[in-house]
Amino acid sequence: MTGGSEPVRIADAAWLTGGALGKLMDVLDCDGEEARVVGGAVRNILIGEPTGEIDLATTALPDEVMRRAQAAGFKAVPTGIEHGTVTVVVDHKGFEVTTLREDVETFGRHAVVRFGRDWRADAARRDFTINALSLSRDGAVHDYVGGLADIAVRRVRFIGQASARIAEDYLRVLRFFRFHAAYGVGLPDPEGLQACVAARENLDRLSRERVRMEVIKLLVAAHAVPTLAVMAEAGILGPVLGAVPNLTGVSNMAKLEAACGLAPDPVRRLGALAVMIAEDAERLWQRLRLTNAEHDRLASMAEGWWRVAPADDAAARELLYRLLPEGFTDRVLLAWARSEQGAADPTWRAMVTLPRRWTAPAFPIRAVHLMKRGVAKGRGLGAALAEAERAWIARGFPTDKAAVAEIADAVARNAASGPAA
Repeated sequence: MTGGSEPVRIADAAWLTGGALGKLMDVLDCDGEEARVVGGAVRNILIGEPTGEIDLATTALPDEVMRRAQAAGFKAVPTGIEHGTVTVVVDHKGFEVTTLREDVETFGRHAVVRFGRDWRADAARRDFTINALSLSRDGAVHDYVGGLADIAVRRVRFIGQASARIAEDYLRVLRFFRFHAAYGVGLPDPEGLQACVAARENLDRLSRERVRMEVIKLLVAAHAVPTLAVMAEAGILGPVLGAVPNLTGVSNMAKLEAACGLAPDPVRRLGALAVMIAEDAERLWQRLRLTNAEHDRLASMAEGWWRVAPADDAAARELLYRLLPEGFTDRVLLAWARSEQGAADPTWRAMVTLPRRWTAPAFPIRAVHLMKRGVAKGRGLGAALAEAERAWIARGFPTDKAAVAEIADAVARNAASGPAA
């Protein structure tokens, strides 16, 4: 509720009183203390999306939260107790419980906080109005900053003065765009956008790990593509990536994922947005502190995507064999996204869906098989194995013993007569 107006109530509040959450609320929301669900879970309930993780705020001090939880037989871990946060595990489900607070001094992610009992002050310290709602276990939604009105029009808006909230933590520049991509409609809030543009040079002060987290989440949001376009026009996206973004590429990739029934993939979309050659994958690896697995996928996408064509079924099978399904899908989709053909093209669709119809067998010839045929250990054995693999692929990946033996025999004869071809 805002001011003295009648509270808004959610239609189904049963989940607040049952299950693990209900047990925890029974312990915290009593005996002079109040507990509410806060943040993203409340926002998502109101817009009809899954709640995901459920966080609670409480008037009880952290030590009291620990005492009550342990007395009830719950596991309580002081995961961020200096900022008032205790993780309570109930029936194998974790809940972050944070004491009401207000920021006395902020500098980046670190802040001097003062605990209190004022729900309005606690809401005012949060970033966006849609994230500052709280929900009592009777189903009443409490709104002190206009979040309900912003949810109604799907607007992501800073609480208070946008520039001041960004100065508290410059990561909020990227969070503004990420939340707009996930929950906003139309153009971003003008005041928020202007403040983000004014603060963009401060993004270099952020840890690369934090930037990576926001970029990865933004790339798979419902409205990622138009939001990325706004970021590019605002001069924010290029410096984050360290390159000129390929907006057409990421737009095409999103369309192809949807057309092929694939879930949005942040690494694949990042490749379409910013990877043309191997050096781009290396740059992003360092600039965003990507994981090794993410870097390896981008590097694989960069390697020869321009040579991929959908007409040659034999070449497609060899590519799938060598790259495995994920790497194959990544590279083929990147090539398709940069081709002249659209999402309805049947030849590209047939190629990208090859892993659903065909599984490459394991290469059946081992070193021991060739050694039994007289191939000696050493460099020649490795060359003979490579020749055998090429011949096996050219023959269409046979698995019957006679065909495999025929290939091994031929390679052994070649090895005996001279250097492997």
